[in-house]
Amino acid sequence: MRAVDIIMDKRSGKELSREELEFLIGGYTAGEIPDYQISAWAMAVFFRGMSSAETAALTGVMLRSGSSISLSGISGPFVDKHSTGGVGDKTSLILAPLIASLGIRVPMMSGRALGHTGGTLDKLEAIPGYRTSLTAEEFRRIIAKDGFAMTGQTRDIVPADRLLYALRDVTATVESIPLITASILSKKAAEGAEALVFDVKFGSGAFMKDAADGEKLARSLVDTGTAMGMRICALLTDMNEPLGNMAGNFLEVEESLDCLEGKGPADLMEVTLALAARMAVMGGKAEDAEEGRRLCEEALASGKPRELFLSNISSQGGDVKRFLELRSSWRSPVSGEIRAEQSGCIARIDAWKVGHAGTMLGVGRNRTGDAVSPTAGVRFHKKGGAQVKAGDLIMTVWAGDEAGLRESLPQLAEAVEYAPSAPGPRQLILKEIV
Repeated sequence: MRAVDIIMDKRSGKELSREELEFLIGGYTAGEIPDYQISAWAMAVFFRGMSSAETAALTGVMLRSGSSISLSGISGPFVDKHSTGGVGDKTSLILAPLIASLGIRVPMMSGRALGHTGGTLDKLEAIPGYRTSLTAEEFRRIIAKDGFAMTGQTRDIVPADRLLYALRDVTATVESIPLITASILSKKAAEGAEALVFDVKFGSGAFMKDAADGEKLARSLVDTGTAMGMRICALLTDMNEPLGNMAGNFLEVEESLDCLEGKGPADLMEVTLALAARMAVMGGKAEDAEEGRRLCEEALASGKPRELFLSNISSQGGDVKRFLELRSSWRSPVSGEIRAEQSGCIARIDAWKVGHAGTMLGVGRNRTGDAVSPTAGVRFHKKGGAQVKAGDLIMTVWAGDEAGLRESLPQLAEAVEYAPSAPGPRQLILKEIV
């Protein structure tokens, strides 16, 4: 078997066998097949695509390229959620303790911010002392204790994905739906999840800019996961405007706690509860989404998810007392404001422009080695649909340094789109894919 023959077959549109994929990915991970041949194969996949069976085979090969976390000995069920990324999207921080409060275990392996989208690990690490680099045994112990744990991908888990992603990033093949699917599902299977709920976002602040492409990715995730024997569903959700009233690392942790205390903004709670309802169904606690939502609303009212959230902070090395002391006050001293340039109605606040400004502020990063600021970010006082008068405060902005503030303010001002009258109701959840 030769790599060049496999590349030629995929270039011609042939469906590759599991054995061919094992040869290709195994050889690459072992250093026996060079970058340039994998680059050629990835580009062939980009243009020719993959069948559901082929994508499932690739996912399985990538999963077996390293170790997995065993959750044997811990009572399940094990259900996780994955978002394809957006601006102000802190639903994972709310969902994990909420679903754990129902008796469903949530093993969550998350990522960091890159480009305009935020990263769950960066948000959690804004909590003083919080550790996201857990050993497999720590991950197991905390799940058994709190019902959920939050960790990052280690070098031993799905190393093929780490190598392939870095290569795709520099060869213009990141957008390939089969390669995205295999990347996401291989990591999720490695963490021990039995069922998954996907939040596939579309819009200016999402990876997929239009709903049709978002639906293609959602369908690929559902079909591939099902072919692997997992229980899967996906929601297609709008990311044309930031989710919630906060965008920033510590700011979003604060807003997550607000949500767990019943004080969350309507758009954030709508998406969170829709995802939570499906997780409750996947975990066998509800017959349908309606019952799942009711159970989740009752759990929030009980206060138990908040208790689990704070317990997890302590379990992962965080200082709960210090976190609560810093709440609502820990902000960068470098700050500015965005005020309405005219009277009328805000049509929307463009999520991509806010996310792009966030990298200037220090919320996100352009390269994986960049540092992020825990205290940088944006608070939205007004969002799409709000009536404003010229001079009204729309955003408070905090930056890591003066240069970042100067660069970001024009971008944030440009993100505010005005209209003479209020737009129609925003449809946050377009459809469910099962």
